[in-house]
Amino acid sequence: MELIKEIKQSKIIKNVFIALIGTILLAISSKIKIPFYPVPMTMQTLVILFLGITLGWKLGVATVALYLFEGIIGLPVFSGTPEQGVGIVYFTGPTMGYLVGFLFTVYFAGKFHYNTIDLTSLLKNYTVVTNFIKNFLKLTIAISFIYIFGILWLGTLIGWEKPFFTSPLFQSGAQPFLLAELFKILIVLFSLSKLKKLNLYLR
Repeated sequence: MELIKEIKQSKIIKNVFIALIGTILLAISSKIKIPFYPVPMTMQTLVILFLGITLGWKLGVATVALYLFEGIIGLPVFSGTPEQGVGIVYFTGPTMGYLVGFLFTVYFAGKFHYNTIDLTSLLKNYTVVTNFIKNFLKLTIAISFIYIFGILWLGTLIGWEKPFFTSPLFQSGAQPFLLAELFKILIVLFSLSKLKKLNLYLR
């Protein structure tokens, strides 16, 4: 019984350490940004996908939740902090929907099963191409939650206009980031085999 208890305790300590490292990566990635109004373009979405795949959905969600908690209590871990405020005041600003969307994205990124792909056969084998497309769609679905929640929250702040896809809301809250997100998804796709190995190592 003592041995089992020690194993459980060591696993908890290990997971807490991994989660803290994850929050540091999120904080650093939030500062790597291309300034844009009203939402800064950062590398966080890439890190969110990495965390989901490498840590799994449980530890991934716990890591993102800890990161959000750090920001809410006043640590300057969010993209615009401390320049644009800190704590709950910043959290409830224009980026809140995107931040909440992080939780759903890391959950689905970690929950989905990804098929292993032999990149050398990508254009030669139909099955490989099919698996590549499936993985792409899964990552797209996962990352879309960031923008779904982001747009919903921005809409409550600045209002809704029709038609939606030509409205300032869509053009400022989603459209500028779509190509960047596509690029990040491709980075993850071509790194999947290594990320899955890291997932096995961290278990």
